Amino acid sequence: MTMHHLQGRPVIIGGGIAGLITALHLAPEPVVLISKPLLGHESSSVLAQGGLAASLGNDDSPDLHLADTLAAGDGLCDEAAAKRVVEATCQAIDHLGRLGVAFDHAPDGALLLGLEAAHSRRRIVHAGGDATGRELVRALTAAVRKTSSITVLEDVEVRHLFVEGGDISGVLAVRSSEAIQLSTNRVVLATGGIGGLFEHTTNPLGSFGQGLALAARAGAELADLEFVQFHPTALDAARRPMPLVSEAVRGEGAVLVDERGRRFLADTPGCELAPRDVVARAVWRELGAGHRIFLDARLCLGSRFAERFPAIALLCRGVGIDPSVEPIPVRPAAHYHMGGVAVDGAGRSSLPGLWACGEVARTGLHGANRLASNSLIEAVTSAAWVAASVAAASPGKQSRLKPAIVPPRPDVSRIRPIASPALGIERDGQVLCEAAKALAPIAVRHDAASDPALVALMMTVAALRREESRGSHFRADFPVQHAQPRSQRLRLEETLEAAAILADTTSASEALLDRRA
Repeated sequence: MTMHHLQGRPVIIGGGIAGLITALHLAPEPVVLISKPLLGHESSSVLAQGGLAASLGNDDSPDLHLADTLAAGDGLCDEAAAKRVVEATCQAIDHLGRLGVAFDHAPDGALLLGLEAAHSRRRIVHAGGDATGRELVRALTAAVRKTSSITVLEDVEVRHLFVEGGDISGVLAVRSSEAIQLSTNRVVLATGGIGGLFEHTTNPLGSFGQGLALAARAGAELADLEFVQFHPTALDAARRPMPLVSEAVRGEGAVLVDERGRRFLADTPGCELAPRDVVARAVWRELGAGHRIFLDARLCLGSRFAERFPAIALLCRGVGIDPSVEPIPVRPAAHYHMGGVAVDGAGRSSLPGLWACGEVARTGLHGANRLASNSLIEAVTSAAWVAASVAAASPGKQSRLKPAIVPPRPDVSRIRPIASPALGIERDGQVLCEAAKALAPIAVRHDAASDPALVALMMTVAALRREESRGSHFRADFPVQHAQPRSQRLRLEETLEAAAILADTTSASEALLDRRA
């Protein structure tokens, strides 16, 4: 494929909400949007049932939204970054409406506002009841298709970022067996999360953190990788990824019970709407004690369940469950990554020419634990700031890219059995050490499992370094919190050096020296 006419344009990697809206904000500047699947398919954005948190109610304010966000973040939010996001939410909802997103409205025309865990007010804006992500992707994809300045490359996977003189100089991608090289000094990562590293996940199985691997191997700094949010109520069935039973169901009054009908969260502050890490750990411990766990919506919704949550009702019926008359079997599943590429307020990484937006970025909004429905609104608000920064950056002189060996297509199947127990809801130092020893040699082999292994290794090293329990990171061997929490930043070199020390071997260090040569 000849791609010369696309050289020099900003390249956005990822076809979910963050990538789509960043491309739209950059119009009319010509951009290239690269999507691994066809647009509108196989992304976490499409699967998102929850909505967008915005302080639109008469009893609400950005200050209240900020307070809830900081409380959920458990001491690690960047307050200035969080304040900026919550103050931009109302404008973001208006912008999405103008792009054609069909939000849910009350009979009087006002936006319907739902309640989710750890929110002190009803402030969750939905579309299609429990299909908000799908509706956003539909509208944004349609807008992208109509925007002539956006060149979409679908069924294309980016495997490598070129770096020259310490700056981004291009991307290497693959369509089928054909390599594509694009020279550019402006790249935006919008590649989503890491749920595919886990046996139980609500994310597409291919979402293992490819953007994190690309950034790390290029030399960018990553941050807070140890913080993984497990959604407490994924549908406990054989389907993968696991269908999500939205927190909004608990917001309508559904309760968690065991097989005997015991409501085990009744004495927990906030009950079923306590912060997600609290609920997920409670469910995990009940499962570990041999119980089965169910979400019971019979009293609060009953026959109205399918009207309020049509997509969830359909998923339940697909496994033989009628949630109007029987409880839904649930279990926790890896759902959202609070860590990511370390970025500033404009989405710039530590590597010149590389930006990140959406779940792949660590903006400081979420801290140690994401407040429900803050993720979609973060992607939408941050996209505007990222686009403005990219547009203001000089295209510069384009590099003549050297031929490169195309890395193999990533395969995460070998890594899940290692990452799942080590990086789960409850962690232990010894298990983490053993995982790091197993992952390090795979991460430096440059085979199909290397990128997933690298991401899991960096998360494992970060989890080992945080010798406390905070937010979504729980260490059974360090159950208390530090008095003064700090964010953690990590680079590839530090990761390999730490792994070499853990393994008491020089193999990882030798591999690092080979890379530098």
